[in-house]
Amino acid sequence: MSRYVALGSSMAAGPGIRPSAAGAPFRSGRSARNYAHLVAERLNLDLVDVTFSGATTAHVLVDRQRSAEPQIQALDGTEELVTITIGGNDVGYVPLLMAASLPAVVRRLPPFATGLRELLDPDAREKALDGIGAALHAVGAAVRQRSPRARVVFVDYLTLLPPDGEAATPLSVEHANLGRVVARRLADATAEAAQGTGCELVRAGQASRNHHGWSADPWAVAAGLPLPWRPAPFHPNAAGMRAVAGLILEQIGGA
Repeated sequence: MSRYVALGSSMAAGPGIRPSAAGAPFRSGRSARNYAHLVAERLNLDLVDVTFSGATTAHVLVDRQRSAEPQIQALDGTEELVTITIGGNDVGYVPLLMAASLPAVVRRLPPFATGLRELLDPDAREKALDGIGAALHAVGAAVRQRSPRARVVFVDYLTLLPPDGEAATPLSVEHANLGRVVARRLADATAEAAQGTGCELVRAGQASRNHHGWSADPWAVAAGLPLPWRPAPFHPNAAGMRAVAGLILEQIGGA
């Protein structure tokens, strides 16, 4: 059976999509119905899923995350497929959307105000975005080196917000626009990293432009309370995971 390793953050893990993956670490948010599990099931692959909510590129390469080793340690060179969805936490993408969805009075409370203000500061987001290209390139290069025989596929983030000019209530126009800028820059950096390191790319963001969280047929969840019995706000829902799995299968010829 061919070996498949899935790397990434919550966008790949699927927090709140039931059921949870057997043996998944606490707070990893790893679903048994995330795109990696669906692809592995369809192609009868031996899946090693190390995706973890909150992961950054550093958690893929060098840093432990809670009790988990750096994700790249899961690669042993025998895998034939590796997927990567990462980078959003490096640039504060979903955290800024979560912060922007809070009532203004909450954002001003002393325990939270400084951190939330930084998340919603365009200059701070710009500084974070300036480094994401190099970070993603490092991930692609390291995975290619450790898994020379594998097909390595970057999968970018689903579209979370409506297009320019459409409301994303309760986000303000200003904060929604900032989110769109971050999403666009992150997608561009992912594409450049894939091309620059000889990896493949699945453009989930492009495919889901009409399936944002406020659409009639969403692949992602809109703003709301993060409740453990349902998919997390600003993350894929079950339909989104099925759609991304389909895009990957189409890319690798397994559709």
